[in-house]
Amino acid sequence: MVISGFCDLGFERVREEFERNFSERGDVGACLTLAGETVVDLWAGVADANTGAPWQADTVGLVFSTTKGATALCAHVLVSRGLLDLDAPVARYWPEFAQAGKAGIPVRMLLNHQVGLPALRGPLPRGAFYNWDHMTAALAAEEPFWEPGTRHAYHWYTFGWLVGEVVRRVAGKSLGTFFSAEVAGPLGLDFWIGLPEEMEPRVALMIMGGRPAGLDPAGIPGLVWYNDGGYLDAGECNARAAHAAEVPAINGITNARGLAGMYAPLACGGSLRGVRLVDGDSLGRMSAVVSASGKDGILDMPTRYSLGFQKFGPANPLAVAEEGLGHAGMGGSVGFADTKARLSFGYMMNEHGTHERAARLVDAVYLSLGYTSKASGAWIKG
Repeated sequence: MVISGFCDLGFERVREEFERNFSERGDVGACLTLAGETVVDLWAGVADANTGAPWQADTVGLVFSTTKGATALCAHVLVSRGLLDLDAPVARYWPEFAQAGKAGIPVRMLLNHQVGLPALRGPLPRGAFYNWDHMTAALAAEEPFWEPGTRHAYHWYTFGWLVGEVVRRVAGKSLGTFFSAEVAGPLGLDFWIGLPEEMEPRVALMIMGGRPAGLDPAGIPGLVWYNDGGYLDAGECNARAAHAAEVPAINGITNARGLAGMYAPLACGGSLRGVRLVDGDSLGRMSAVVSASGKDGILDMPTRYSLGFQKFGPANPLAVAEEGLGHAGMGGSVGFADTKARLSFGYMMNEHGTHERAARLVDAVYLSLGYTSKASGAWIKG
């Protein structure tokens, strides 16, 4: 396997684990970046397993739920500017959301997976995920599956429209447009939520797994996995329509450099090289755990969330220092910032599998930085 890119002295074990992901853990094409000041930037393999087209320095691909970090960041940019109040009712910004007993639900519950709208009960027509107005109108009319604030369950796809519609109402532009103008553009990132057609030739072909079998189609997990308008049908996520639409919980298109680059300002106090995304108060809110009690109603395991981000460990297979905030995605991608170590991390790939590949890379990063042990699933120094 030819590994391209560079790896600074002191991070050799990170490169070694990246190589092992190909030789032992099933990677087909992948990239890895460790930033703040970039010390690792690697890529290898093939972008299209059908043609053998190689993974290039500028190859990008779908990062699925790792997109949620970008969507949450857009909301926090507005909070930091004083334009969005997390404690205000969602209906202040999105009046239609007040339907079905939701008039008093605060914005923060859209971000922390407690709002009770992880799926839609009514059957979604094919291609529904690509119709913004259809999805936001359906969510505005939907009755919560539980009393908001009393439990949490991962809002796998609905998170994007819920948070994204508030951003759209406040900013006066779509989530993808706002992200491009306020985050990706100023930071110089190849990262899109709604891919321009001219970028399509750079997109790696995703090699997907299937939906889980045996779920009750009327239960919440079943509705999440089966009532998706065909989005997880074989090959659908590689279609142009899937890339062009704004589906801001799951269809961000970028590479490891884009993920690490987005989190780099957060790792460095909210700004980097003249680009300020959030202030210190916002960064503190973004990092604090707000949903952590009991099993996740979708993932059937203990999970912890801050306002829009995952907090890794103790149950998560990815062990990150407690100062870390970020998000992982279906299939194995992940991006995060560690505010204490002042580092950001990005990894994405085209062969879907478990998060073991990312976990071994993250472990190698922390070992390279002098961290020596894990406690309750999180890396600690000393």
